[in-house]
Amino acid sequence: MATDGLPSVWLDPPPAIETDVLESDAHYDVAVVGAGLTGLATALLLARAGRRVAVLEARWVGAVTTGHSTAKVTLLQGTRLSTIVANHTEHVAAAYVEGNRAAQAWLMAYATEHRVQLEHRDAYTYAGTQSGASAVRREFDIARRLGLPVEMTDAVELPYPSYAALRLPDQLQINPMDVLAALARDLRQAGGVLIDSARVTEVAHNESCELITPAGSVTVDTVVLATGIPFLDRGLYFAKVTAQRSYVLAFRGATQVPRGMYISADAPTRSLRTAVHDGEELLLVGGNGHPVGRHPMNPSELVADLTDWAQRWFDVKERTHVWSAQDYAAHGGVPFVGKLPRGGGQVYLATGYSKWGMTNSVAAAMRLSGEILGDAPSWARTLGTRVSKPASAIRYFRANAAMGLAAAQGWLDAELHPLKEEDRTPAEGTGVVGAERGEPVAISTVDGRTCAVSAICTHLGGVVRFNDLEKSWDCPLHGSRFAADGTLLEGPATSDLKQRSV
Repeated sequence: MATDGLPSVWLDPPPAIETDVLESDAHYDVAVVGAGLTGLATALLLARAGRRVAVLEARWVGAVTTGHSTAKVTLLQGTRLSTIVANHTEHVAAAYVEGNRAAQAWLMAYATEHRVQLEHRDAYTYAGTQSGASAVRREFDIARRLGLPVEMTDAVELPYPSYAALRLPDQLQINPMDVLAALARDLRQAGGVLIDSARVTEVAHNESCELITPAGSVTVDTVVLATGIPFLDRGLYFAKVTAQRSYVLAFRGATQVPRGMYISADAPTRSLRTAVHDGEELLLVGGNGHPVGRHPMNPSELVADLTDWAQRWFDVKERTHVWSAQDYAAHGGVPFVGKLPRGGGQVYLATGYSKWGMTNSVAAAMRLSGEILGDAPSWARTLGTRVSKPASAIRYFRANAAMGLAAAQGWLDAELHPLKEEDRTPAEGTGVVGAERGEPVAISTVDGRTCAVSAICTHLGGVVRFNDLEKSWDCPLHGSRFAADGTLLEGPATSDLKQRSV
């Protein structure tokens, strides 16, 4: 089971999850594409309502964001409410809180029923700098107006300076793969079908939808795209969200382990929680997030920076795990959930959780299943008809201008660097991009194997960059990622990088 070489603490080892075999030409009422938390929760809710449901997963259950999450199940989400109010209204923020509260309650009840371990923790948003204190106070004011029982306090557990802190008591932290394993069992017991290693590459519309995979095709009445970001470009959601990569490290032997779940309101982001692995409590340190393929430092340098920070403040003895996760940040702060434009009313999507997927995934599942079954909650209707302020449009144009700049820079860099003889056999664990006969080519050596592939992303033609931590090729436009040999890993792309000979 491939994990991009960086298994999270939740995937060490991965739980045994039984799956089914794809029956080509089978027909289902609903097909859910993607077996993360959104996909499995949506599928289970629909199967319980009597729908014949199939889940098709390109890789394996929990392979992408859910299996690499920090798995904080909290209604205090950094400064998320401030972002939503700045881009929409408090009415929209209230609906967002209501949906997340319903999702948290559902997940807690489900985990309790299925004996999935939950740990109750207070959640904190804190300012790591004096300038960040105003953002914490602003989030406090909005959260109180929206009915969250927050309080201003001091982050006394932290061994380093903080200047203000916002506390929300009695939130949750979980092992996300334990939840997925329970959902998968429950889904199959309810008559659903769970198929892995079945990447959907195309959705064809006739009287019903045909989902095409390399292993065969199935027909369905309704499709739910729960793939992090839709791989169908209708609706241009790749331009409405920014693909973000962030890092998480697990340590043993910390001298001062905080009992709460912490996240900083200012940059660089620092996220803290504990996790039990093999009966031992570990400290999880996350942060240093950035748009995929766009940071002046290499990913390995960002991990080294996090490691140095943890050693400085927590005197950790040993780093046990290193991993990263990919999330999609909605420019206005509210996820996109509902019908896909130009999908004939048959295709639904969910994206843009902005790194708060534990509650937003379940909220999306409740909303998607409600819309399909004709019983959407009132908070979902509010979120589905929201109106954006001018600030949201400004964020949209800034984000897409940055993507355009990255696209131009990638092509220019490749053109200015023709491949030299030494570039054709890079050192172990490294990769280079250069021009060969007028086209960008990506060459890497990983595990003793040198591979040459086209450096042009198969989504919209961005020039990929080498990720020295995960030994992958990452597209700086919309976050598609490929293994060293060009095999597609994740993102809106649907096909591998083309093989090249140099």
